[in-house]
Amino acid sequence: MTPEPPAPDTASRDAENLDAAAAQQRLRKLHSKATRLKLDLHDLAEDLPIGWEGLLDVARRTYDAYAEIALLEGLAEKETSR
Repeated sequence: MTPEPPAPDTASRDAENLDAAAAQQRLRKLHSKATRLKLDLHDLAEDLPIGWEGLLDVARRTYDAYAEIALLEGLAEKETSR
């Protein structure tokens, strides 16, 4: 006896949940990365003028991380409002 495949509606809901779970995992990783970058930026600012050459690079990476978080959170909010 073989088990019956899940109904199409169930399979699509599972796929959506998996996508939502993957998005949440991505957001958690991004929040962690952004926090590390924020602390790196803070440390770099405290040591100024030493290390000023790396300031723009760290600031850009920090900005990009938070911009991606805002984008993903906005997309997640749109998905939940449907």
